[in-house]
Amino acid sequence: MPLGRVHVVAVSFALYVAGVLPAHAQSDYPNRQIRVLVGFAAGGPVDVTARITADALSAELGKPLVVDNRVGAGGNIAADVVAKAPPDGYTLLQSSNALAISPGIYSKLPFDVLKDFEPISEVTTTFLVMVVHPSVPAKTLPEFIAHAKARAGIDYGSAGAGTITHLAAALFARETGLKMQHVPYRGSAPAVTDLVAGRVPVMFAPIGTAKPFIEGGQLRAIAVTGPRRVDGLPTVPTIDEAGLRGFEASGWNGLFAPAGTPKPVVDRLHRAVGKILTNDETRRRLIQLDAIPRGTDPETFRRYVAQDVARWIAVAKDSGIKAD
Repeated sequence: MPLGRVHVVAVSFALYVAGVLPAHAQSDYPNRQIRVLVGFAAGGPVDVTARITADALSAELGKPLVVDNRVGAGGNIAADVVAKAPPDGYTLLQSSNALAISPGIYSKLPFDVLKDFEPISEVTTTFLVMVVHPSVPAKTLPEFIAHAKARAGIDYGSAGAGTITHLAAALFARETGLKMQHVPYRGSAPAVTDLVAGRVPVMFAPIGTAKPFIEGGQLRAIAVTGPRRVDGLPTVPTIDEAGLRGFEASGWNGLFAPAGTPKPVVDRLHRAVGKILTNDETRRRLIQLDAIPRGTDPETFRRYVAQDVARWIAVAKDSGIKAD
């Protein structure tokens, strides 16, 4: 065979192998352990949801999913690791809408939320509940607004600067014109503990954290932040119903891969998430957290994240909120 033809054949074979092997790897996905990074502490809402998801996906995909907590910087340490990981579907991020809040409150991030991740699926939606200490003489939203306006200002607790519990209250203050002073805590649990003790009068709290105290009479629920009432607190109106039209502050939990992850891999993971969210046991475990199981397609989830980023950038700017 002439030398030139040998060279052409060799190059053609190399190109064939380069094309076939990644395609084979995608069709064989997954063939080993998958690591799911979570940017929040073990035992918190994001972590617990991630572990429920990982358990169910391990059974569905036939390979173990291991949750790896990389705590810090409002979830951004874990997000940065995933953004820079090989885009092969074996390093994933499970995060909350802290990921969408970060661009508004951090002056510089080591990644781009909208460019460096492939959204796979929203897993759950969660709402907050506006709760007050019983010493606050308000049982309805209009009564609370009147009470707060009659004072020079009112403190509110949160799970920490830049969390959804902080931004929801900032949005509420902006929409009502109330003077509200932020008192940040290291998580929802210590914030609710101080709320129950009367050290702060009001908080926009995760429903799962606040509900036992509402049921026990230590806290009073004023309204929930979602577009509709929640099953766990059926008698509590939405803020929109209570008079502040159009108000909504929803949380979400979702699964992401690094940008550039092949579409067949993203689609495989998306189908698996959709499948586990129809499983009665998985749904039961998620609903116990007062979370609503979801299952959006990647493009719908991408648009939703982009809308959330734009929204919280505006709220953070208007409220002067910065985490650094």
